[in-house]
Amino acid sequence: MPETIENPPLLLCPLGDSAVVLQFGEEISLNTHFRIRAVAQALEQRAFQGLLEYVPAYTTLTVYYNPWVLSQQGKLDAYSEVVRQLEILVEQAEENEPAPARVVELPVMYGGTYGPDLQEVAEHTGLSIEEIIRIHSSGRYQVYMIGFAPGFAYLGGMDERIATPRQANPRASIPAGSVGIAGEQTGVYPISTPGGWQLIGRTPLQLFDPDREVPSLLQAGDEVRFVPISEQEYEARKEPKV
Repeated sequence: MPETIENPPLLLCPLGDSAVVLQFGEEISLNTHFRIRAVAQALEQRAFQGLLEYVPAYTTLTVYYNPWVLSQQGKLDAYSEVVRQLEILVEQAEENEPAPARVVELPVMYGGTYGPDLQEVAEHTGLSIEEIIRIHSSGRYQVYMIGFAPGFAYLGGMDERIATPRQANPRASIPAGSVGIAGEQTGVYPISTPGGWQLIGRTPLQLFDPDREVPSLLQAGDEVRFVPISEQEYEARKEPKV
């Protein structure tokens, strides 16, 4: 948990007639992320009647609820009731540190046909391929949120030394499991999709499977570590892709 700092005021705003957006400031930071994670964990542990789901993002947490359920409890102003309960929950949550992050290790075969842009990243950064692999795999990456595509994790924490612009001409199709760099971000394509990230490797793990009880392997709040593996290990651990 970061050092105690003065947090910006929390804003709560309606989103339609069945959701509330909690705005934790404007800055994308670990402190903001920890605050959001603490409230999300509190919702898991002490869900109020009518809660449908919550969606964490970089600086917000959106809470969806069922107004009809609240009306059956005599709460004619569902929004005000939800805000009241959320304010109590936030106050309690911010008194405690969030639970330790779940650590997920993703094996990665770097370079070759699995990472066709690794050489381009080396040329842009002036680093050797070995240095890029070492730097990328030694990082500890925070999953801030899931979005863009099913199971796609927005990761924070990449070393700026390996930052590289996107491809000038995006690819029409990128294989699922591809690990890429775009600017100062790194990420993994959970499904086959078009994209313009610099591809430096690929994981044999399936990040998104709609048939699993929890379809997305990664969740907001997780910590990701990339582990280099050989091509033989990749083929041995390869899972079917969606």
